[in-house]
Amino acid sequence: MQRGIYTYPGTARVIYGIDFAEAIADELGRVDARRVFVLAGGTLERETDVVRRMTAALGDRFAGLHAGIGAHTPRSDVVAAANAARAASADLLLTVGGGSITDAAKMVAICLGNDITDPAQLDALRTVTRADGTTVRPSFNPPSVASVVIPTTLSAGEFSAAAGCTDTERQVKESYFHPQAIPRTVILDPAVTVHTPEWLWLSTGVRAIDHAVEDLCAINSKPFSDATSYHAMRLLGSGLRACKADPTDLQARLDCQLGAWMSIIGTSAGVTKGASHGIGHVLGGTGGIPHGYTSCVMLPHVLRFNFPVNGERQAWVSEALGRRGEPAADVVSALIAELGMPQTLRDVGLKEDLLDVIAQNAMHDRLVHTNPRKISDPATVRRLLDAAW
Repeated sequence: MQRGIYTYPGTARVIYGIDFAEAIADELGRVDARRVFVLAGGTLERETDVVRRMTAALGDRFAGLHAGIGAHTPRSDVVAAANAARAASADLLLTVGGGSITDAAKMVAICLGNDITDPAQLDALRTVTRADGTTVRPSFNPPSVASVVIPTTLSAGEFSAAAGCTDTERQVKESYFHPQAIPRTVILDPAVTVHTPEWLWLSTGVRAIDHAVEDLCAINSKPFSDATSYHAMRLLGSGLRACKADPTDLQARLDCQLGAWMSIIGTSAGVTKGASHGIGHVLGGTGGIPHGYTSCVMLPHVLRFNFPVNGERQAWVSEALGRRGEPAADVVSALIAELGMPQTLRDVGLKEDLLDVIAQNAMHDRLVHTNPRKISDPATVRRLLDAAW
């Protein structure tokens, strides 16, 4: 008989299929925020009218804008944004952009709650995983401001309390966690996503499929997230194909957004992921590879590696993606190819001389240690990397 505890995430509201300016106005009518600080993707700010429409919707509550967050959320950018938000007396963070911007909102909120004014101070707050898998999460003050997030990719970090932030001096992407760091409100407006480059939209869609796959096949899966993960794959499998065929199809884009939301329900409730995510974190922070691409490259190989211990659950993956009875690794690989996404580490420009470093660093990512099939040493990670090379 199954036993367990399901904890609902701290997201208060998800607004979907509604114009973001209308959604912002509605949200401001519900919260007592007078100094709203905006974090935005640089390209959106320079090349579209999205940020201008956002600040217009805020009216006299607009307190400032920061559009300088780099890929993988560098520490220095986060602290600079936090210092600007502090100077503006921000009482709410509002973001529009991809996963790096979403993580930046969580990190800025953590910095404001813990008086972080210099990147080096973040050392005391980061999660540390030792090579044996032991993980230490330090206690620290909760964020002092809430956030409202408008995502433009499908990474789904807006539904998680964890944030990734890169120490660029050591070239390591680190994890920070506080349960109150999860954004309070998420606004899913498919019209905003038409500005997202196709490669980024589709690859982060594969990332969302990776969320669903690794949650469904996890060592501590939960009945509720089994259902959401399964339906997430159905929505994403069909939605991504439709977006590839017609990038203007807003219903398909919304289906993808809803699928991305459902894909990470398990994570928000404590279901642990596996090596595709764990190795992917290191490929991102050390190798500079976008996380959508890391899932495109690693997920099929991790599925093959894990098949001896979770083949029964992998059968659900194939079924959800419309190819019942076929090996899940082959089904996922075929979908990635159909979307025109890269499938090898060479395709994404990783330098071969980094493979050993990535294998070593991966042993310090906790999700490598929660992979369904035990990974006990860097040599095993290196075999997975070689398969993906």
